[in-house]
Amino acid sequence: MQDLQQTLNQILDYIKGIWIKKRYVMICSWLICPIGFAYVATLPDQFASKATVFVDTRSVLQPLLRGLAIQTDANQEIQMMAKTLLSRSNVETIARESDLDISVTSDAAFDNLVRKLADQIELSSTGRDNIFNITYNNSNPVMAQRVVQETLDLFVEGALGNNRRDTDTAGRFLDEQIAEYEARLSEAEQRLADFKRQYSDILPLSGSFYSSLQDLNSQLELTQLEIKQTQQQADSLRSQLSGNRGTDGFGVSNADEPVLRTRYDERIRGLEEELDRLKLRFTEMHPDVIETKALLDSLETARQREIDAFMNQEDGESSQPLNELNRELKLEVSRLESNIASLRVKEQNLQGKIAELESKVDLIPQIEAESTALNRDYGITKRKYEELLSRRESADLSRRADVSAEEMQFRIIEPPLLPTSPSGPNRAIMYTAVLILGFGAGIGIAFLISQLGPVLVRPKQLLQLTDYPIWGTVTHLDIVKIRKKNRTRVAVFALSCGAILAMYGVLMGADIMNIDLVGGLI
Repeated sequence: MQDLQQTLNQILDYIKGIWIKKRYVMICSWLICPIGFAYVATLPDQFASKATVFVDTRSVLQPLLRGLAIQTDANQEIQMMAKTLLSRSNVETIARESDLDISVTSDAAFDNLVRKLADQIELSSTGRDNIFNITYNNSNPVMAQRVVQETLDLFVEGALGNNRRDTDTAGRFLDEQIAEYEARLSEAEQRLADFKRQYSDILPLSGSFYSSLQDLNSQLELTQLEIKQTQQQADSLRSQLSGNRGTDGFGVSNADEPVLRTRYDERIRGLEEELDRLKLRFTEMHPDVIETKALLDSLETARQREIDAFMNQEDGESSQPLNELNRELKLEVSRLESNIASLRVKEQNLQGKIAELESKVDLIPQIEAESTALNRDYGITKRKYEELLSRRESADLSRRADVSAEEMQFRIIEPPLLPTSPSGPNRAIMYTAVLILGFGAGIGIAFLISQLGPVLVRPKQLLQLTDYPIWGTVTHLDIVKIRKKNRTRVAVFALSCGAILAMYGVLMGADIMNIDLVGGLI
């Protein structure tokens, strides 16, 4: 409690010190307040024009064209257009279209006008609804409306124009790239055709060099195997012809156990050996195994029919079947020999091709590598060309969709109207600020001077400054004169403050009633 009392006493001492130096309050208030009031009163009225626009980015075509045409994010385009609306080029356009540039006569003045205009035009968004407010203040209400209208037009036309310009730019770029890739594709096709024409006698028709060589070797092995089989069949038939006796076409291999020998025996034996070799390499379901079995069954059936026919013959008729059988055997041998001759020719042809490929074993892989590179370059160029064609079709579809229905619909919620009453400056706040500044500066100076040259107003202040005890106080001898002088000073201070407050009240009343005091005085 004692500390609080001391704090209150110290505050009262400060107030008394300021009161003693109150002449500085009057001086500062008269130096600041009238000048400040006059400056605020002479400030020109500012008229604000405002426009509100809603950008509707919803379109019926968007879900229909998804995946077919190139679609951009309309919301991002609007946000980007809002951020770049007050760029220097756009502000210069607004200044020229609204005739603000008529008032300037130099480039420096025009630059200053553009900077001020960019700072004074306000573009604000309400949030996610794509509602934008455009506001501008000017001393001329017609000019304020015109600037807002030009800014609104630039915002709407710029957003739509950018979309069309972007589409046209993309179309031109795609056309240029397609023309370039078309030329490159023609060059690649010509190089590939020239390469194939140059090495047509070296490159294989299908597959690679090693696969062609492997196929030829496989064909050679099969041909040689077929030659051996056919040769064995011919030899078997020749042995039958040379071993036939005059009375019949069969022989006996053993006197104790007579066995009939026909012309099919050697062929059956050869097919059985071939079947054994095939079974070692393949399963029962392999086509070669199945075909060999079928041929073996047919030969065995024919052999059995021949044996049955022989056994059923009469003795007097044995010479006629024998001659017929010999003729058939000779015809079969001749056919087999002709097959062997043709197979020999095929074998020589295959050997020649293999030798030719083997002689080019160092050249063909290099040519094939070059061919692969050419094909790869041609494939890449062709794929890019087809992709660009697809993109151009998508761009054309997007352009037609933009013409038929705009992605962005601008709806003017509040057009820029001609302001009839000034929106600023806020003279009430400015008058109050000048009044507070005048009296505040005076009070501050009075407090500072009272602290630099303090005046004792209580006996206890002297006790705090010295160690001597205070036994009493003595009043001034001419107290009446002093009191009269103090009352005069208080009256002067009251009149001074009253005059300042009266000016403040008159100005505030005129501002509230929208009375132009400056124009009336002039």
